[in-house]
Amino acid sequence: GGIMKKAKELTVLCDAEVSLIMFSSTGKFSEYCSPSTTTKKIFDRYQQASGCSLWNSHYEKMQSHLNKLKEENNNLRREIRQRIGEDLDDLEIEELRGLEQNLESSIKVVRERKYHVISTQTETYKKKLRNLHEAHAKLIRELEGQSENGGYGLVDNGGLDYESALVLANGGAHSLHDTGFGIHDLRLA
Repeated sequence: GGIMKKAKELTVLCDAEVSLIMFSSTGKFSEYCSPSTTTKKIFDRYQQASGCSLWNSHYEKMQSHLNKLKEENNNLRREIRQRIGEDLDDLEIEELRGLEQNLESSIKVVRERKYHVISTQTETYKKKLRNLHEAHAKLIRELEGQSENGGYGLVDNGGLDYESALVLANGGAHSLHDTGFGIHDLRLA
């Protein structure tokens, strides 16, 4: 706290540009900079006065890292082009053989995933179909139980057959013969 107070006093009393950066032993960060300047301006003036460059080594590291990333990017782009069948002219027979093996192993992985998805979907559809068959059988049992109890009026109604009863039960909708299907043509897929 005392050193921060002294930095502020120097700024006011001596009209000095002061920048103070401090880290305590516990890692706490403290900073003070004169209101008329910035810490970057202080560093730039320090570099001019001392003749040493604080940023060149950092810039060179960043430039080196950027060049490595560009090279890696170019290699990945070339590999992608080769995997789609382009840019193959400069490859030797061993490189072509390696590329072929990589593509075959990739195809194997894709094919296995495709078969897994197909089998999962098939099982799901089989379960749905099983549930539909069970629901259909239940409805048939209920219908037969109702007809035995006279619930649908399928007793002798003066010529009212099963199909006509269905038409009446559905609110007088189109008969099955109107659609081109008979009662025996109805099946679950």
